[in-house]
This record gives sequence, structure tokens and C-alpha cells, in this order.
Amino acid sequence: MKYLWICSLLVATTLPLKSHVAAGPPPENVQVIEVTAKKYEFNPSPVRVKQGTKVQLKITATDHAHGFRITPVASGEGKGNEGLVFSPFPGCLKIEQGHTETVEFVAKTPGTYAFGCCVHCGWRHRSMKGELIVER
Repeated sequence: MKYLWICSLLVATTLPLKSHVAAGPPPENVQVIEVTAKKYEFNPSPVRVKQGTKVQLKITATDHAHGFRITPVASGEGKGNEGLVFSPFPGCLKIEQGHTETVEFVAKTPGTYAFGCCVHCGWRHRSMKGELIVER
């Protein structure tokens, strides 16, 4: 009996948790882009969207936990000129291995926006970067 209880506990603690991503189709007028995060890259990168588009980045960590952080200001723009409008701004979003998290925003201003991993993922962690390009 004790063996059965231990086996049940092991199975329960190793099952993956459900993702925070809602099931079902995306809302209308939303561009959904699937992104994978793995040592030491995001794919695709760059990600291209049109100005004015509501975007959902569905980011899946494939090999172990990663993070996602994107700057709301385009390269070369000053602070206070946020070209990506979030609700709410995600800051550093941790994505557990095998899970998918969603970042949603409106691409208001054309430009290039840098993103990267914000959860230490190994010796080349700092090189895990990507770009979002908002086109006119």
C-alpha cells in the first residue's frame, strides 16, 4: 500500500500543469504568431507585423524554462514613445518547459522592437534575442 501511495505521488508531481493560454479560436482581427523559445534562440526572428495590428505572440518553451521580455519603445526612439500597447505590460514573462504563454499588444508605431530571454537559461543566455518589426 505504501508503494502505491508513493507511485501516485510521483505521477501527480511530474504531470505538466495546464498553460495559462485560453483554448479556442483567437478573437477576430488578431494576428496570432507561434514562437518557440529554445537554447539560445527564438524562432521566428525577426517577427514582422503591420502597423495597427492587434498581435498575439504564443510563445512555447521547448527545451526548458525561458523568459520573454520585449521593449515597448522602438530602437532609436526616446522613453515615453511606446509603439507597442500592452494590456497589461508583461514585464518578464516566465515560460515553463513545454508550456505556452501569450503576449498580446497593438503594434501602434512602425519600427524595430528588441526582445530577449529574461530567465537565465545557460551560458549563452545573453545572446538569446530577437526582433519584432512593425511595418507601415
